[in-house]
Formats: sequence, C-alpha cells, structure tokens
Amino acid sequence: MSKEIEIEINADHLRKTFLKYTKKAFELLPQIDKPRILDIGCGSGVPTLELARLSNGEIIGIDIDQTALDELNEKARKLGLSSRVKTINCSLFELEFPDESFDIIWAEGALAPIGFERALKEWGRTLKIKGFMVFHDDLQNKERKLKIIPKCSYVLVDHFQLPDDAWWIEYYKPLEKRVNEVRTKYKEDPKVLEVVKRHQNEINTYKKNPNAFRSIFYIMKKMKQP
Repeated sequence: MSKEIEIEINADHLRKTFLKYTKKAFELLPQIDKPRILDIGCGSGVPTLELARLSNGEIIGIDIDQTALDELNEKARKLGLSSRVKTINCSLFELEFPDESFDIIWAEGALAPIGFERALKEWGRTLKIKGFMVFHDDLQNKERKLKIIPKCSYVLVDHFQLPDDAWWIEYYKPLEKRVNEVRTKYKEDPKVLEVVKRHQNEINTYKKNPNAFRSIFYIMKKMKQP
C-alpha cells in the first residue's frame, strides 16, 4: 500500500521541475563525446535519466537505497536506456572505482553527509584530470567553499544560484497540496497516514527554516589529483 500511495503523491514528478537547473548546469560544461558520468546519491534517478538524455553517455548511479535503485532501473528499462544507465548499491564514503574512471562526477543533494572539501578530495580520485565535478549544494558557506575549490586542485568553471523561493514554489507547495488531498482521501487508513506524515514532516522542516533550502550549482574542473 505504501508504494501505491507514494505513486499517488508522485514526488518524483514534482522533482522534475528542477531538471531545468540540471540542464543549465550541464550546458555550462564543454561538449564531451559520450562521457562516462558518475551520479552520486542518485536516488530514484530523476537527474540521472536527464543526464543520460543530455549527454548520450554512460551513467552510473550510486545510492544505498536499493528500492530507489530498483525504481531507477525500471524507469531506464521502460525508456530504453538500460544499456547506458547502470546502478550500484554503494556508499558515497566508499567509491570502489579505479582512479580517473569518469569524465564527469555529478551530485545533487548528496553533499551533506560527507562535506564539500572531503567530497572534492575523495570523489575526485575517480575523476579524470581535466574532468568535471558538478555539485548542487546548499548555499551556506558559499565564500568559504569558493576558496576551497582551488585549494583542492580544481578551477571554478561557473556557478549559479536557484531562486530563493524555488524549493517552495516548485516543490514543497505543490507537494503539500498533494499530501493534503491524499490525507483527506484516506483519513481512516493509518498506514497511508504514516506515509503522509513522512512527507509532511519534510515540508514542516522547510517551513521552519526556508533559508536553509537555498541552493547553488558549482561547476568545477579538476586540474590534477588532489
């Protein structure tokens, strides 16, 4: 039942409104013929599939949520992308790939557990020299992070901030509308209400501190091994 309710709420569909920012970041990269891309913390693969469409390359998505990876694999199969989109259940703390395996490393919303500087250093090991690291990160400590980039042997190609209210207008506000509809429809079903509660808690977290959800894309080029 939980899976059916998640489908009804369909948060992934709402998340697709952010693909215009994924596309903008990708278009700031130079053209690379069929790049090999590592998508860290891919979840159910909303940006992953967009990267496959934009790049015509090979995308490896990693996450520790096997249910989400299974969902991504099924989406890729339905879109005819299984030959180019692969998934691995793998911790972002333990990237078991050879040095300089990827042309691009992409991470949207995966930095919090590891931190900006550590990600540049540890994830960067698997990135080719003159390859590109793209982070969608929270806006906090922006100036400090801009100073960290050259210290870790990267150059900043570009960066751009999302509109301050993007997470509310484009995601949480419509998500709350759907959550309320499902809550009303299934108000006598405690299992459904548990699913609804999880989403509502996330929405409430946003409402308590919307500034914490302001975010930015960094596009960086690796010049040598950190």
